[in-house]
Amino acid sequence: MNLIGEAFAWIFSGNPGTGFDSIPAAIGVQLLYTVVSVLVAAAIAIPLGWYIGHTGKGRETAVAISGAARAIPSFGLLILLTLLLGVLHKPEAAIISFVILAIPSLLAGAYTGFEAIDRRVLDAGRSMGMTEAQILWRIEVPLGLPLLVGGIRAATLQVLATVTIAAYIGLGGLGQYIIAAIPLRRFDILIGGAILVAVLALVTDGLFALLQHLVVPRGIRAAGAASPRARSARERRAEAVAVGVPATPPSAS
Repeated sequence: MNLIGEAFAWIFSGNPGTGFDSIPAAIGVQLLYTVVSVLVAAAIAIPLGWYIGHTGKGRETAVAISGAARAIPSFGLLILLTLLLGVLHKPEAAIISFVILAIPSLLAGAYTGFEAIDRRVLDAGRSMGMTEAQILWRIEVPLGLPLLVGGIRAATLQVLATVTIAAYIGLGGLGQYIIAAIPLRRFDILIGGAILVAVLALVTDGLFALLQHLVVPRGIRAAGAASPRARSARERRAEAVAVGVPATPPSAS
């Protein structure tokens, strides 16, 4: 039995089956919850991350909170919030769960983007008489933007994949095909739903990869192309933290 072939046949049939939303509608729901959750999380995490990166205050607390938030099981949190808020507030429960999931990557991307900047660049700005606000917006934000976009990229992919479980509490999305197909033993629908989630994630990741390349300041791209150099340990650690990989602490000199 060619299950993969049957899955693709189901995807392109235009008829997902009785009781299922159309595939475009399910993709729309998947993206809607993802976008809303990431935007809310960004409004909370990015200003906080910029403050931490600019002032150097509260970094240990932010790292501890981010680590604890990454350890929270999303499915368990979703069910708990649904029970606490009630069945009439299932969308709110889902969004809160996804916001909590997205905050660590966004927070890390915001403050590590600033930490990766060479301190000599900031000192040069201050020596030229730039105010702290000018240093923030003219130096730190542009130079830290690539790692921030990396954090947004990681958060979006995490949320996009996790929104699949929202179907468990009846909120639709692509997860409805996977969850409903299991008791029906419709493996073509199950595999088709999984393929749709994977393709949507890959397309989203590709778009963010392109965006991450485009936000690198042109002067840095030109300098890097003219005289390529190895990345510093600071830059490597910052990139690792921004995408959620535990960074190896620097060795004592």
